[in-house]
Amino acid sequence: MKGIISIQSHVVFGHAGNSSAVFPLQRMGMEVWPIHTVQFSNHTQYQQGWTGRAFSADHIDELISGIDNIGKLSDCEAILSGYQGSAEQCQAIINTVSKVKAKNINAIYVCDPVMGDPEKGCILAEGITEQLINQVMPIADVIVPNQFELSQFTKMEITNLEQAKAACEKALALGPKMVLVKHLHSSLANTFTMMLATHSACYICQRPQLAFDKQPVGVGDLISALFTGGLLKGMSPVAAFEHAANASYGVLKVTQQNRHWELQTIKAQDELVSPTEQFKAQVV
Repeated sequence: MKGIISIQSHVVFGHAGNSSAVFPLQRMGMEVWPIHTVQFSNHTQYQQGWTGRAFSADHIDELISGIDNIGKLSDCEAILSGYQGSAEQCQAIINTVSKVKAKNINAIYVCDPVMGDPEKGCILAEGITEQLINQVMPIADVIVPNQFELSQFTKMEITNLEQAKAACEKALALGPKMVLVKHLHSSLANTFTMMLATHSACYICQRPQLAFDKQPVGVGDLISALFTGGLLKGMSPVAAFEHAANASYGVLKVTQQNRHWELQTIKAQDELVSPTEQFKAQVV
């Protein structure tokens, strides 16, 4: 039984982190082995607050050792990481990637480098951003940053598509083999733009920007999972990119139609496999 180790946050209610990533991967036919970096009652944009705790880095190391003890790390096809609760957890991610790749040289590491957004109520512990930039992202096969995270990694200003393309090219020179920018907010108004860069070409995929009273949380986690799943199912990078864009849009559209801001991932589950609408990638 081959699977994906997904090391991310978890919320009991709603969909963010592993709560946004695990089911979509399962619906695509993947076995997922989730490890939670934190467990919260709900995501942090609720005005009422949240309860829960972050786990220690040792918690991750112990669980990986347990999987290794039963001889299953060799069956891990991908490591997917997202929100980290401490700088020490970043080192546990590095340890995990090293252990898995020692057992399975073909395993890929997909890093969603969550760096926090105080305006959204997402605040990181001290040292995480530096660890992500200097140690974690360079060892990833695929990084899935937003525009801010890409700018932080490359130390480049991004205000238009050309600058985004140049930043992606620099990011590729720093180690990753693929860069999927899950949201370029400096693009056209009323248009949601994603970018994929490989060593051979750079692409964008654009679709309508949907309006919500409160912006849904967990969309980036969903995109990272969908892209990872697409790659493991044998899709080309461009096809996996298009699938991630189209399927995430389908989930958002169902969410909007049902007048929610928590992602309606279960109700929209057919969109995860066969998206209703198809937006094509274009070379830039």
